[in-house]
Amino acid sequence: MRHGKKGNHLGRTDSHRKAMLANMASSLIKHKRISTTLAKAKALRMYVEPLITKSKTDTTHSRRIVFSYLQDKDTVTELFRDVAAKVATRPGGYTRIIKLNNRLGDNAEMALIELVDYNEVYGKEAEAAEKKTTRRGRSKTKKGDAPAAEATTETAVEETPATEAPAEGETTKEA
Repeated sequence: MRHGKKGNHLGRTDSHRKAMLANMASSLIKHKRISTTLAKAKALRMYVEPLITKSKTDTTHSRRIVFSYLQDKDTVTELFRDVAAKVATRPGGYTRIIKLNNRLGDNAEMALIELVDYNEVYGKEAEAAEKKTTRRGRSKTKKGDAPAAEATTETAVEETPATEAPAEGETTKEA
């Protein structure tokens, strides 16, 4: 019986699973997003999020613990230098899993796992762009100004002739 044994074994031996998750975690930290199966993405999230939490405290002890999991000096350096600085204020939830279409060969459920703070689509840049959009509701004109504004638009419509011949060298768009 497997009472109290949390985590997906992914059909692999213990050493194979640890090596695979270490390689996937290194790739995730280096490239900020990777595409894999949904089961591996969920297992990777359980593996990498405690490591990112450890990287918030930059001590020799925490670096050695993280290195014992990842076995890659460059990845550990990038994790403690770049990633830890971005996630310093975040209390958890450092990764996002996005489901993709099933794989063509064996119809396996695919997913994209990424570091949340490194995505420009869902990040602060997108929020700033949304806030800059113009207002689409009624204009803020006073009641006394409204008839004057309507009169100016009517005269502007009357002044422009409906059929103008294009100038020499210009072409017209016909719908």
